[in-house]
Amino acid sequence: MTKKLTVETLRALRKERQAAVAARGAAAQITVGMGTCGIAAGSKDTYDAIVEALEAKGLADVLVRLSGCMGLCYAEPTVEVRVPEMPVVIYGGVDRDAAKQIVAEHIVDKRLLNDHICDKPAIDIIA
Repeated sequence: MTKKLTVETLRALRKERQAAVAARGAAAQITVGMGTCGIAAGSKDTYDAIVEALEAKGLADVLVRLSGCMGLCYAEPTVEVRVPEMPVVIYGGVDRDAAKQIVAEHIVDKRLLNDHICDKPAIDIIA
């Protein structure tokens, strides 16, 4: 029988994952959805723009990863951003310009891009 997840279990799991990212020395983590739907929508250009923007700003401590489908096909290209002390956010419709904005505003300035948010955790998970 599968064990039921609780809010406490999810909070502990989040804390564990945050510690793992911190141990790797990453100041932030960006994951670009590269499922077939994402690739068809232009996620390769999104990925390239993120890497270029990070390099231009000298942000070598930001971990950039690729993933499969995030389950938000209607919002491709999708990008998940994890920054310490901020909620985990998934942005949708991330073209080259939005990718650069994510780096400049979310990663550097620690501000959410409200126009592109398509998913973020409930407030009770963040607290």
